[in-house]
Amino acid sequence: MSQPSPTRRTVLTGTAALAAAGYVASPALADTSNTEAALARGKKRVRLTVLGTTDLHGNVFNWDYYKNAAFSNKAGDEIGVAKVATLIKGVRKDRKGEPILTLDAGDTIQGTPLAYYYAKVEPITGGTTHPMANAMNLVGYDAAALGNHEFNYGIDTLRAFESQLNFPLLGANAVDPATKRPVFPPYIIRKFSVGDGRTLKVGVLGLTNPGIAIWDKANVEGKMEFPGLVEQAKKYVPILKEKGCDLVVVSAHSGADTSSSYGDALPYPENAASLVAAQVPHVDAILVGHAHKEIDQRFVRNEKTGQQVLICEPYYWGMRLAVMDFVVQEVYGKYGKQKWVLVASGSQLLNSNTAAEDPKVAAAVRDQHDKVVDYVNSVIGTSTTAMSAARAVVEDVPIIDFVNYVQADAVKKDLTGADAALPVLSIAAPFNRQASFPQGDVTLRDVAGLYIYDNTLLGVKVTGKDVKDYLEYSARYFKACTKTTATMDELTNAVTPTAPNGTPDYNYDAVAGLDAPLTYDIDLAQPVGSRIVNLAYDGVPVTDAQEFAMAVNNYRQSGGGGFPAVSTAPVVYNRQNEIRQLLIDWVRTKPDHTIDPTQFASVDWRLVSNGQPITVS
Repeated sequence: MSQPSPTRRTVLTGTAALAAAGYVASPALADTSNTEAALARGKKRVRLTVLGTTDLHGNVFNWDYYKNAAFSNKAGDEIGVAKVATLIKGVRKDRKGEPILTLDAGDTIQGTPLAYYYAKVEPITGGTTHPMANAMNLVGYDAAALGNHEFNYGIDTLRAFESQLNFPLLGANAVDPATKRPVFPPYIIRKFSVGDGRTLKVGVLGLTNPGIAIWDKANVEGKMEFPGLVEQAKKYVPILKEKGCDLVVVSAHSGADTSSSYGDALPYPENAASLVAAQVPHVDAILVGHAHKEIDQRFVRNEKTGQQVLICEPYYWGMRLAVMDFVVQEVYGKYGKQKWVLVASGSQLLNSNTAAEDPKVAAAVRDQHDKVVDYVNSVIGTSTTAMSAARAVVEDVPIIDFVNYVQADAVKKDLTGADAALPVLSIAAPFNRQASFPQGDVTLRDVAGLYIYDNTLLGVKVTGKDVKDYLEYSARYFKACTKTTATMDELTNAVTPTAPNGTPDYNYDAVAGLDAPLTYDIDLAQPVGSRIVNLAYDGVPVTDAQEFAMAVNNYRQSGGGGFPAVSTAPVVYNRQNEIRQLLIDWVRTKPDHTIDPTQFASVDWRLVSNGQPITVS
């Protein structure tokens, strides 16, 4: 039975683990005071520490279930809440007696086969405790913001997870459609005794992502609404101040750099943490999530008060721990009323790759982990040839054709009436370039590694013009190229107004036909919007009025990525079948359990420059 085991560098605990992780016990802090009196010498000062994680995505151990091996990447990062727990304990010990809060910024119960298993195979709605609940309760979190992926398995699963936690899930902008009141606690207030009868009162406001309304429309429509982060923060930060909070910290599942993958489909931006800092007075700091970025320390000036608001994002999957420091100083008002004023703040990120797993956290989840390792390593079929997704972003490869074939086949079998005569297309994106099928035995984890998201399948009716527009939008993924030779990096992940850090692989869709090929060239010498040429179905040019059924995932159909047409097109298939499971079941239920690319693979699209094929190295 495979189990994660630490490497030589991952055996440190306590002070040694903190030192190796880069911990600075008394960091230099930025002066954030706007009050001269607050800097007077001789006044009592107190330091609050906020420890933060985000985007854990079901990772307890430093383990890659898709590779059946310890997680590794080129940067030497390691993952899992079990390792972060060691750093958290170390900081708590180093700052014993000082006020400390431990927070998470969301996306907890989706992202690994471990999380999937206890949502779908042995669901926690049946009484099993979620492994992330087992782990996070032992860590001792004070609160966590809701992430958008918390909603992937439906509200019943989310509520079951919530009931298993020893701390609240916060969501000030997850509201009831009728009353507009939050359906989760919007905030918590913690009081700390800091000596001499004094207390420090800290408010923690939780905000989640408005994109949930699009990405999980099937699960939340009519049940919850998700207004903007700025709008809800403007409502609740004054409440926290009225309740006497000396400091207000926001845990936000929303990136720092303002942008939206869904364009203008919603009136609220997806990534809005910096906007909250700039536009909402009296926020002292924001623990940022969602963007999977590493922000050790950033300050954003509030437009009204001039305060420098601290922002910190601790990467993802437990690779980092945020340590945010706030120094407050005692001051007295005109009538002798005591209060605390923030005079300095700062943050640092600790790297978990040198920390040992916390033994209690590891022990609490070990049996669940072992069960899932056995599950994902079960053989479900064989492949006649090796297939890889490594070049799926620059050429039509059989392993993506497999996804499109299974999706289109499922939609076609369920079409009725006049729709049954429609030619069927399918869209698929290269979610994981590392995915591959070996020649020979194929395991469940091989298939799960190809389709790493918990999307469900829909079919929509589209026109030829819709297909052309869809492909033009998808082709924004590529950078311009007037050469006929280029490297993969020279062509992919183009920066766009909605993707300032580069278009992610999951927003590049290839489209394929089922019973006949849909063929097209992507001419990278042409401007965006005019790149799709020679678009044909079964060798005949596609006309604007031609009709198709197109298999899409719920993320796309709900508006995810901002792709045109599919979110408003008539739905002709929607059985809520999870695509990953469809792929697994297709292999399992075939009489010979064989994946043979000659059944579904063809070269349907290619990259060209001024009509000449591009050779990509």
